[in-house]
Amino acid sequence: MTNYREILRLSSLGLNKTQIAQSIGCSRTTVIQVLNIAEEKGVCYPLPQELTDRKLAELLFPSDKSRPGYKMPDYEYVHKELQRSGTTLNLLWLEYCEQCSASHEVPYQLTQFKKHYRDYAVKINATMHLKHKPGEVLQVDWAGQTAGIVDTDTGEIIPAYIFVSSLPYSGYAYVEAFLSMNQECWISAHVNAFKYFGGVTKIIQCDNLKTGVIEHGRNEVKLNKSYNEMAEHYGTAIIPCRVRSPKDKAMVEGTVGVISNFILAALRNRRFLSLNELNEAISERLYTFNHKSFQKRDGSRADAFEDEKAFLLPLPPKPFELSEWKIATVAPNYHISVYKQNYSVPYEYIKQKVDVRITKSTVEIFYGGNRIASHPRLYGRSNQYSTLETHMPPNHQQYVQWNGERFRKWAFKIGKSTEKVISAVLSGYKVEQQGYKACMGILKLADKYSAERLENACFKALTFTPRPSLKNIQAILSSGQDKIEPEQPEKVSTSQYGFTRGAEYYERRD
Repeated sequence: MTNYREILRLSSLGLNKTQIAQSIGCSRTTVIQVLNIAEEKGVCYPLPQELTDRKLAELLFPSDKSRPGYKMPDYEYVHKELQRSGTTLNLLWLEYCEQCSASHEVPYQLTQFKKHYRDYAVKINATMHLKHKPGEVLQVDWAGQTAGIVDTDTGEIIPAYIFVSSLPYSGYAYVEAFLSMNQECWISAHVNAFKYFGGVTKIIQCDNLKTGVIEHGRNEVKLNKSYNEMAEHYGTAIIPCRVRSPKDKAMVEGTVGVISNFILAALRNRRFLSLNELNEAISERLYTFNHKSFQKRDGSRADAFEDEKAFLLPLPPKPFELSEWKIATVAPNYHISVYKQNYSVPYEYIKQKVDVRITKSTVEIFYGGNRIASHPRLYGRSNQYSTLETHMPPNHQQYVQWNGERFRKWAFKIGKSTEKVISAVLSGYKVEQQGYKACMGILKLADKYSAERLENACFKALTFTPRPSLKNIQAILSSGQDKIEPEQPEKVSTSQYGFTRGAEYYERRD
């Protein structure tokens, strides 16, 4: 664009038209034309301060209103549509032309349509250099490329998924291979990364994968419970990237690409027979990667990390123990089922939904955020029960307290005969518990008839049979036989009624 302001300024200094043209870099004819129009319109230097270059150009050379006005396409719509599979600029230009024809407007030709779109794309794709503070952010992700492990039995190649974490300030990275991308591997990768770095950052920045983020809404982010619990244990915060915004964690995205080339590509021709063997090889390449010199500045990632390490938060005394969260409903028998094992809950929570936290050693049960029960985790055969007596209703607690020893002690307080009857009843069954009800029935008779009468009834019953039953003792008590004292047997004189053989009977014979 011709600098009309400079032409007027140089003319006011007394330069001729040829000198002005040489200074400005335009033709002498242009200078003459500008000066003549400025003289006609009374424009002279110095110009008013509010008169910008654009306004000056419009004042000297007003735009031709007779030229047709072109309709500017909606490039925001065009940009979104191009993200859909099969959509091209040519197709969108044809649709744009049809819209202009319907509204009787003049469309741009294809060349100008594309040029304006490129100008729009440059503006919206502008990048910004992010300045990261030391020890502030750890960016984590799974690499798109996988490694392979050879199954020693079948020869099959088992995929190994690569976890990558990076500190944006120093570029220092940690890489590890796992056989899965599930919750356990995701948490373990973080724990190992913190141990490798020797500290924790204030923020963890991750993608919106389900093992980390359950829901990322416009106004609220709902994190996975186990992932959030891990962050609380290490005293850090999890801030997921915006949905479909990988540039939010550009450092780790770049590190993933570099790792894929520097580590995985270098190991592509090697065969690994175990996950440990693969991770050892990755560790060797990772050490080289972190200590390799920068191309555009002094030092290496390891050197920069030495400065950053002092800003990391200290590790807790114990590493985080992975936990799994489930939702369970308390059954009518006041137990919940977790992995085919049963754990008791206070009976007041029957039919309520509870949160269950599962670790390798413990099962904890929460209701409304409060822990209501805790059990050692059961392993082995399925359908085992871990039951605490305090979780039972009072009547169930009494039943549980029934046992053979308790019945014997109770009977001993009444009398020796009662104890013998109870012992006989308990020993009369293959399974001792089968006799508990009969024992309870016998001992409860003391409340109806008195302990003394029950003892007498038991003594009376033992004279009839070594194993009296509840019915026997009830019959004795109801008929009052226990009140009748047993008759004393008369002593029989052997001299009066006995038969004695004489000495002659035992006389020896030759």
